[in-house]
Amino acid sequence: MDWYQTLRYLIVLLSPFSVFCDPGFASLDGSPPSKIAIVGAGIGGTATAHFLRQHFGPEVSIDVFEKGEVGGRLATVTVNHQDYESGGSIIHSLNLHMQDFVKQLGLKYRRSVAGKTAVFNGEELILEETDWYLLDLLRVWWRYGISFIRLQMWVEEIMEKFMRIYKYQAHGYAFSSVEELLHSLGGSGFLNMTHRSLSESLLELGVSQRFIDEVIAPITRVNYGQNNSIPAFVGAVSLAGAQSNLWAVEGGNKLVCSGLLKLAKANLVQAQVNTISPQTNGTAGQCSPPVLESLRRRKKGESIQYQLTYSSGSGKEAELYDIVVVATPLQDSVDSGVSFQGFDPPLPIIPGSYHHTVATVVHGYLNCSYFGFPDPRLFPFTSVLTTDTPGLFFNSAGSICPVNISAGFRRKQPQEAGVYKVFSPRPLERAELKTLFRSYYSVQETDWQAYPRYGSAEGQSLPAVELGANLYYLNGIEWAGSAMEMSSVAAKNIALLAFHRWNRSPEMVDQKELMHKIKTEL
Repeated sequence: MDWYQTLRYLIVLLSPFSVFCDPGFASLDGSPPSKIAIVGAGIGGTATAHFLRQHFGPEVSIDVFEKGEVGGRLATVTVNHQDYESGGSIIHSLNLHMQDFVKQLGLKYRRSVAGKTAVFNGEELILEETDWYLLDLLRVWWRYGISFIRLQMWVEEIMEKFMRIYKYQAHGYAFSSVEELLHSLGGSGFLNMTHRSLSESLLELGVSQRFIDEVIAPITRVNYGQNNSIPAFVGAVSLAGAQSNLWAVEGGNKLVCSGLLKLAKANLVQAQVNTISPQTNGTAGQCSPPVLESLRRRKKGESIQYQLTYSSGSGKEAELYDIVVVATPLQDSVDSGVSFQGFDPPLPIIPGSYHHTVATVVHGYLNCSYFGFPDPRLFPFTSVLTTDTPGLFFNSAGSICPVNISAGFRRKQPQEAGVYKVFSPRPLERAELKTLFRSYYSVQETDWQAYPRYGSAEGQSLPAVELGANLYYLNGIEWAGSAMEMSSVAAKNIALLAFHRWNRSPEMVDQKELMHKIKTEL
């Protein structure tokens, strides 16, 4: 979610999935699908609608189902007639899909407002950012040695390899699983990083335990609300980008989602999807059925569609679709309300659970004395990250700016009433609010199931992206790493995969040595 600006680490990218299907599902007569359904209108679902429109053309009907607000985990809250991000709020400069969305939609980059960060261990500030970059580097070197350099080299190597995904997608290549995609980018090394902890990997690199505890842990806590036991690949996502090239959308990041729906000319259906079930008919060709039934039904000349039943303001309804993309988490802990019926064999249960992070937006006066500054006028920090200290009740606290920043905007000083966002693992009690704030005017809580609880499905393979013939699951990407751009990369992958499956183009799926192949194409 929020990546506060200190030490300038940030979220970046990633991609998809796992397989279930025979690689030849598709149209025999070359006709496009008639209707496509997408369940979920967050950044993943809306980006999928956009990319599907690009690949399948203007004739296809695309319905996007959303039971809540468009934007999903991109959302805002209102304080004193101004909106503030309560969900995903910062985007990295390497997020190429998000940049392209903003450009196509005619949106603007939000003006950045400088601020400094510190790290708090429950008793004192152990790391403080200053106005002088070289001084900050000297302090880091003095306290941690060359750990910082080793970390930088590791993250840069990973990101350089991961950026290959944009070339692959630009050339139309898709992957049927997360494992296939990761292997194409970084070989077995990337796959191993999904099973090893971040701390273990960094210690092997020669990064000191002190650096891990005092620098890495605060970053993983603010980014994912979890400690350094998260998988190394997730940690690399969290640490990616050791520069300050962060941005956000003027007016709110959720504008990207609503804009993509319009750009895709998709039909927004405000409804709760209840069931998804396969329906066969006697016409040959368009789609094959789920995996184990594929060959048998092809011989009979049957095709398959999916019936969605859903509840809206006008009651319960049902529709048939040629392609369905589920762009909402399916783990039991999330309670998506979606059930799969009539599959033989039944679809496997998707393991794992989502991690609760509470974003509390407070309008009030920060208690600077708690951080060792009795005079708030001397408190220079806009955000405070925390170490993984037992009994520490919050992950981060920071002054936030509205989604619309005027030319004359000035961030409130600590001695003034400002708007702050606090991340914590559970709702803050009154005593805890009084610890962080001298007084306050308003408190608004959003309890997000924001990202996977990494390690809760230890030993399990990454979730499948193909649940059946022409039935896709987008959110499996989050189990490799969760971020806006990763959902966008997953959306592009699913659109390409659906297109190639429909048109029977297996040569565009799960190809090996793609960098060499692309070079020879050029």
